[in-house]
Amino acid sequence: MTTVDDMDYEFRTARAEDTQAIAALDGSFTTRTIFHVAVTEGGFALKEIPVDPPIRKVFPTEDADDGPAAEEDPNSRTFVAVGPDGGLAGFAAVSYAPWNRRLAIEDIEVAPAHRGQGIGRALLGHALEFARERGAGHIWLEVTNINAPAIHAYQRMGFTFCGLDTALYDGTPSSGERALYMSMPCSLKSPTGG
Repeated sequence: MTTVDDMDYEFRTARAEDTQAIAALDGSFTTRTIFHVAVTEGGFALKEIPVDPPIRKVFPTEDADDGPAAEEDPNSRTFVAVGPDGGLAGFAAVSYAPWNRRLAIEDIEVAPAHRGQGIGRALLGHALEFARERGAGHIWLEVTNINAPAIHAYQRMGFTFCGLDTALYDGTPSSGERALYMSMPCSLKSPTGG
């Protein structure tokens, strides 16, 4: 059992019985700022700007048929945080690609009632341990430019911007948003301080 901010949470690899709770987790967010993306001749520039009214983003629910891939693929894991009440507080799904030694954060979500308590940081700490076990050189993730709360959290954990995709969300409900890519070397100190 891991303690986060004086509350007991269990962090473990997901089990088949976690599948429905993972799919049902509320990963929505509300933000009062977004990152405006300007494509430049030499790359791109970001500027955080306020939005009024605040933006609330709700992600579509995922299909719960597949379940955690941890047992199927030795290079994939889903880590879960279980709250003191036994309910799912959050999860992080990751996959390792040996060809470029990169661990990708496929999805990370923390339930609204558990945000701001270090759950995301602890889940990323477990992902970093897994990355190091696999021999990863860096951890990589994608985040929409409107998810300023997540971007700030990732920056506090040591992630930096490393790329942009202006077309990733075209033709989806997120059309008009920009995909920002962030990475962190595995040689950095763990997000949990270890």
